Order: sequence, then C-alpha cells, then structure tokens
Amino acid sequence: MSARTRTVRPHTGMWRRALSAAMVLAATGSVLTVAPQTAQAALPQHAIADPVHYWNDVLLQVVRREGGGPGPMARAAAMMNAAIYDAESSYQLKWKGKIASEPYIYAHKYDGWIEGPAEEERVIGRTAYNILLGLYGENQAHFLDEKFRERFGTEPTEFDLLDLTVVNRMVTQMEDARDGDGSDNPQVYVGDDKPGAWRPTSYPDMPDPSCESDSQAVTPFWGRMKPFALTSGSQFRPATPGLYGTYEKLLASDAYKAQVEAVRSFGADRPTARTPVVNRTPDQEAAAWFWANDLDGTYKPPGQLLQATRDVAQARGLNTYDNARLFALVSIAMADAGIAVRDVKFLTPIDLWRPVSAIREGGLDPEWKPLLKTPEGVNVNPCFPAWASGHATFAAAWAGVMKRYFGSDGIAFDMTTDEPQSPVKTRHFTSFSAAATENAYSRVWLGVHFPWDAEDGLALGDKVAAHVFTTKLREL
Repeated sequence: MSARTRTVRPHTGMWRRALSAAMVLAATGSVLTVAPQTAQAALPQHAIADPVHYWNDVLLQVVRREGGGPGPMARAAAMMNAAIYDAESSYQLKWKGKIASEPYIYAHKYDGWIEGPAEEERVIGRTAYNILLGLYGENQAHFLDEKFRERFGTEPTEFDLLDLTVVNRMVTQMEDARDGDGSDNPQVYVGDDKPGAWRPTSYPDMPDPSCESDSQAVTPFWGRMKPFALTSGSQFRPATPGLYGTYEKLLASDAYKAQVEAVRSFGADRPTARTPVVNRTPDQEAAAWFWANDLDGTYKPPGQLLQATRDVAQARGLNTYDNARLFALVSIAMADAGIAVRDVKFLTPIDLWRPVSAIREGGLDPEWKPLLKTPEGVNVNPCFPAWASGHATFAAAWAGVMKRYFGSDGIAFDMTTDEPQSPVKTRHFTSFSAAATENAYSRVWLGVHFPWDAEDGLALGDKVAAHVFTTKLREL
C-alpha cells in the first residue's frame, strides 16, 4: 500500500468532513480548523522530544529490522529527512512568515486561518510516516503504525486536514522526485575473473553463503542511480588505483605491494605461520569493532552517523527547524556518498579484490583471515569490491557537512555503536574529522580494506559534502 493511499482512507463520516473541507478550501482559499484536528491536541509524552529525532530513531529501528546494504538505508534517510525539511519549511513559511534557508524541492505556504494543535509535530510526523511507509510498508507497516500510535495516540488512517493542505504534497513531490531513479536496477554483476579483480570471498575454512557467487554482489549498479545533489555518481571519482589502467599493471606496482603488506599485518585475525606478527594495537582493534556495524541487525554505517548527528544536535540545543535542515544535509550527503562510492567500486576499470583474496590468492598466506567475523566466529568480508571504502566515504561526507554546518571542525563529542562485538560502546572525539579518519582506517584494522581505500574514501566523501553544502538548502 502506498503512502498516498494509506492516509486517505478514513471511515465514511470522516471522509465527508474531509470532502467538505476540500470544497471550502477550493472556494475560499482558506479553511477553518475542523473537529478531527482536536484529536491530536494532547500528544503523549516521550523521551525523544524533537520530532526530527523521533522519526530518525524510527528509521534506525526499521533498518535494524530490514537489514540490507548501506546504500538503500542512506537513500531512505535522504528521502525522509529532505521531505521532513520541506514539510517543516512549509510550516515555518505558513505560521512564522519566512524560512531561513531554501527548500530541497518546494516549501508550500498552505491554507489555514488558525494554527492547529501540535501542528508542527503533525506536519513532520505524518510526512515522515508516509515516506517510510512508501519505502518499507511491505514488511514494516505494522511496526510503523505502532510507532505512529506511540507518538500521536491515534491511528495513522484517521483524518487530519493537514494531509490535504500540506502533507500529501510533501510526500508526493519526494516520491515523484525519486521515481525511476535507478535504485531498483535488476542488473546482475559479472566479475572480471582476473587476478586483482573482486571475486566472492567464501572459502572452505571461512564459508559465507551470502557471498559465493558474482550475482550476490551487493547493489553493484547503485553508482548509476540518480543522485540527490551531485550531477552524477562519477562527478568526484578518484584516480587511484584506477590510474594503473589494468589489473596486471596494478599488481606489478610497488604501491600495490605496500598496500597488501599493510593490511596483511594490521588486519589479520591472528598470527599464522607466514604472517607471524599482527601489528594492530588493542585500541585499534577496539576501534575496528566500534565502527563495524556490518551485519544485519545493526543500524549500518549511515545509521551510526545519524545517531551521532542527533547526539551533537541535542548537546548544542538545536531547535526543530535547525534539526530538520541539519539532518537533511547530512542525509543527502550520505546518500550521494553511497552512490559515488559504488561508482568507484563497480564502474571504474579496477574492481579491486578484497585483502583476503590478495593475500591468499596472491600466494602470500593461504591461512590468512581478516579480523571481521560473525558473532559465531566465522570470518567474513563485505560482498563487494574493496576500493574505495564505503565506511570512509560515508564518514567523510558526514564530517564534511557537520563541520561546515557548525562552522568548526573542533567540536568534542561522544559516539556510540550498535556493533554487538565491540568491546566498548562509546568513544570520544575532539573533531568531526578525527571521527571520520578513525572510521576510515578502522577498516584496515578490521582486515577488509587497503589503506588507499580509506584515503580515497575520505577525499571522495568530503568533496561530496562540500558540493551538497554549497548547492542545497542554502541559507537565505
């Protein structure tokens, strides 16, 4: 069931009142506050006060329930938060007379004589609910209904005049903007089948049923998707290691050999006969697990950064309008970062194999395993090419927006993790860039990335952030 049909199925009496209100709206250009709005007057009290934070928390819970790759999760966050921002901008334009920054698509100065009870909360919540229902309703409709009732104390299908005056417009314009964006590309990946090229990483001594064939590569053509702010996924494509042109030249280079040795030493699960020393420090190992969030059941890398956005925003006392803009900027940047990094991974001349393949199939150490493993102790790898790092790109896009939004990189804050295997649940950082850098290099310490995956991901993500911040939701 689509978001647009879900909110306009009240019982007959409510539908008649809705039709009457619509007729008044058409005839006079304004409406009186009608009785169904009063059902929303007394909202339940919640620990999460701000509606922007509440619905982002709902999104993270949905992601934990759904699983899947980080790209779709980032796309969902961008759709929801950009729609929330336009809805909040519409509310500000209507009742405060102005907006401080430009909308993502369009802010609608909707009709009405008197501001309804909890109207800002309802505009945001009903928009967020319907975007999430459109994205996840097939599996998560009951859960989303539950979260709506928890927030409002009413059913999402009950009539609310705001659906007619503003909410449906906000939902429709976002869904129309993303319709046919390429997110459902059914193409199946076929590998290059050469030394150096990515291949599935299931081995007899580390079986991974989710990565046994090329066709299981996760979102291989996400890089072709229509971005939210970039001109294309390849707009900021980095040069290395694609500058080598061929796998043969890449594998023969001294730079590549140094990359392999670095991850072989720092990312090994444990010493082996051919790799007798693991150089990773205890703090690096703790950081590796802190940033992981690879497995289903966690809020994935973008979710960890959205949680950090909320923590920083709360600490700095942002109001709802400022939160809406910040979360929209962060989410748009991460969505485009996910597109850009998938372009690098799959659509460049080099679809680089994972370190485990380089070390084992390169003849260096047939027993080598990465630190990354399931809670059951089976070593695994993400099922897509190594270069560039998605964690690094997401993190740099997030940090790039945060430091530009707050006008400083040097803001201290704490971050948390969803990773069940992390020995620590909180880490402290003195800047956004410091957090992004640790996130990037944690992938080397986890044994699933080369150092240049981290470096190029950081550079790529910051370029995405700069573009988003200077072209979208600009201050007026």
